[in-house]
Amino acid sequence: MFLFSFVPFLWAVSAKADFFQFDSISNASTYYFNYIYCNIWDGECQPNQDDATQQVPTRDFLAGFPQDYINVAHQWYCSLGQCCDTGDCRITNNITGLARDLQLKLHGQHLAQNVVLKAIQGFINNPESNKPLTLSFHGWSGTGKNFVARIVADNLYREGVKSECVRLFITPFHFPHARLVDTYKGQLREAIRDMVLRCPQTLFIFDEAEKLHPGLIDAIKPYLDHYDNVDGVSYRRAIFLFLSNIGGATINDVALDFWHSGQNREDIGMEDLEHRLRAEAVDSQGGFSQSELMSGHLIDFFVPFLPLEYRHVKLCARDAYAARGLEPDEATLDEVAKAMLYVPKEERLFSAQGCKSIPQRINFFLP
Repeated sequence: MFLFSFVPFLWAVSAKADFFQFDSISNASTYYFNYIYCNIWDGECQPNQDDATQQVPTRDFLAGFPQDYINVAHQWYCSLGQCCDTGDCRITNNITGLARDLQLKLHGQHLAQNVVLKAIQGFINNPESNKPLTLSFHGWSGTGKNFVARIVADNLYREGVKSECVRLFITPFHFPHARLVDTYKGQLREAIRDMVLRCPQTLFIFDEAEKLHPGLIDAIKPYLDHYDNVDGVSYRRAIFLFLSNIGGATINDVALDFWHSGQNREDIGMEDLEHRLRAEAVDSQGGFSQSELMSGHLIDFFVPFLPLEYRHVKLCARDAYAARGLEPDEATLDEVAKAMLYVPKEERLFSAQGCKSIPQRINFFLP
């Protein structure tokens, strides 16, 4: 229906064409056609941000149009949901939502909540950053590293991890064979460069980063460094997240020491852990220790994820039930939490799997 409502506008534009810049009209018209074809008629197309016909027309493109026609076009375009404050509708940068989700959905991770929020907020608010933002998440499996990466994606991009501005690399899946590292280098560099060219703000997530070949990390090192550009492309508005199990035992030892001394886990500070994580990353086996990422001090923050206790597992179970529209009682939450394995053997303090299997485990307790 809206197509027919836009026809009079196109006719009016044609009638006044002698007043306009014809190249701008061509680009604008082609863009709108491509938008309708790709997103409304479900045509098969591949966006190319280097092509003017795939770029959103700006006020500069429409400078030759009378203001009335610009306003009509703008209102119609916004009615399709294509207007946004960031200038690129794929990018939302919802810092308020990020703070809320980290506070309400992430349990037992006061350090990650604070560091991730401040690091990303500072980066977003500083368009003149001299390098990409690089964060390294460390901790046991199930403590929330992947979960936080998804929260970041969901609040910075309209389509979350499915956004064409977000790319997830899973080391054993995308780079399984050491003998092919030279091939992977070219593929990885090309993938990162292509995304940065297509999106003004990109997010790259490397899961199981400790398994990356050092040559792969060094291949993208220039993109993480303090360069204005690399081969004519600026990577300063990119965010890199490395997710790793390195340092998990060290984090657990510190948390256990605090518990033995009668201190609250919330009293654990970055000063208690970050330097240890950095040292362990350097001494560890794998790509991190041998790469220029470490020797060049290109990681901005080593973010520790603490082991989760019984009370945190109950909160995860509550969230899992809520996601299914259910409200379990305390007894049911206790049953779910008690079914988990806890370590060390003597204290039985930390969940060995964190909250990783909770969404599946609650099936056993459903009526």
